[in-house]
Amino acid sequence: QVQLVESGGGLVQPGGSLRLSCAASTSIVRLYTRGWYRQAPGKQRELVATVTRDGSKNYADSVKGRFTISVDNAKNTVYLQMSSPKPEDTAIYYCNVDRGRNYESYWGQGTRLTVSS
Repeated sequence: QVQLVESGGGLVQPGGSLRLSCAASTSIVRLYTRGWYRQAPGKQRELVATVTRDGSKNYADSVKGRFTISVDNAKNTVYLQMSSPKPEDTAIYYCNVDRGRNYESYWGQGTRLTVSS
């Protein structure tokens, strides 16, 4: 079983910056697509950004140009650098490891981000 531990959430002002981290308990996560999802109050969970094993990145239109996903495989960690956050980015952010269509994904416990002045 893979354990994912997110950190870095909290309160940030609009226009500020913040970095979320997701540390995995095993290096096997390097074989899979890793990503960040979020769920705002009253809304469904949505994709924020993903990165494949070969480094290809994908972003939701709402965060393109503001958020950057990256990995440090030496630390089994995936990051989400958030620049110029907006109040609508307020949500619980979840780390994900996607093992493919026939396998259950791994999820972290979530870290809460509040964007407010």
